[in-house]
Amino acid sequence: MTAQPGTIPYLTADDVRHRLAPAGAVEALRAALRAGLRPEADHARIAEPLTNGELLLMPAEAGADAGIKVLSLAPGNPARGLARIQGLYILFDAETLTPRCLVDGPALTDLRTPAVSVAATLDALRRSTAPLDVVLYGAGHQGIGHLDTLRDALAGHRPLGTVTAVVRRPDRVAAGGPLTRVVATGSAEAVRATAAAGVVVCATTAREPLFDGALVRDDAVVIAVGSHEPDARELTADLLGRATVVVEDVATALRECGDVVLAVAEGAITATDLVPMADVVTGAVALPADRPVVFKSSGMSWEDLVVATAVAGR
Repeated sequence: MTAQPGTIPYLTADDVRHRLAPAGAVEALRAALRAGLRPEADHARIAEPLTNGELLLMPAEAGADAGIKVLSLAPGNPARGLARIQGLYILFDAETLTPRCLVDGPALTDLRTPAVSVAATLDALRRSTAPLDVVLYGAGHQGIGHLDTLRDALAGHRPLGTVTAVVRRPDRVAAGGPLTRVVATGSAEAVRATAAAGVVVCATTAREPLFDGALVRDDAVVIAVGSHEPDARELTADLLGRATVVVEDVATALRECGDVVLAVAEGAITATDLVPMADVVTGAVALPADRPVVFKSSGMSWEDLVVATAVAGR
């Protein structure tokens, strides 16, 4: 997309959804890493406190493109009938720094977050053609977004089987549609579903582990995207200790990801055990088939740039 002189196109949430399918976002991320993009060279994110919340700034540059996501987080907004998180992505030409377009920020995040998870674990997910049973811890937009992305990225390779949502209040989440069943956290049904699942997605606000890590199958994939603080986690240290742990960037994970930070502190893993996502995507590291794969995401600025560029086109 090229802006006309004096104008900057704006891509709405509907535009984002219509312009790029989840599988397209997955492939855009994998292609960028195969082309040599280095997540460890990403620019630092900036969180700036404000009177009524905070601004989160996420700058990045790669190849011919540069950009910044500006999100506002206003805790009081839900009581006003407004979204807690709002914002924009500004896409620039990297050489001239001329703005190319604006993109709806939350819609971009909703597309990019599950796309990163699936991009990092796609090789493991495609090992089998058997139906893939899925467990979602958390049935919000990120949980459902991961389900949609799994279905789209695996289309023609592997069908989805039973989809179980594990939530604190099952009475507030209706089964049907993409969800085969909804069960309560800690219930016997949740334990059985977790033990049977080929992929477990954790997208919650939990600060303590959601389930016993020993339940996870040796060939399962576990995706954790909910915790973004060094003292909060969704997974047990023992699960990380027996898994291949994939992260976007080692230094970022050791600084921000409680699942990783706490597992290291408890001696379950070391920093050298962590596998950068780029090494998996490029084939530099093969994922063993006889142990779980855990992908712990922190969310990084380069990911928004890659997906925003794919949404905008050239």
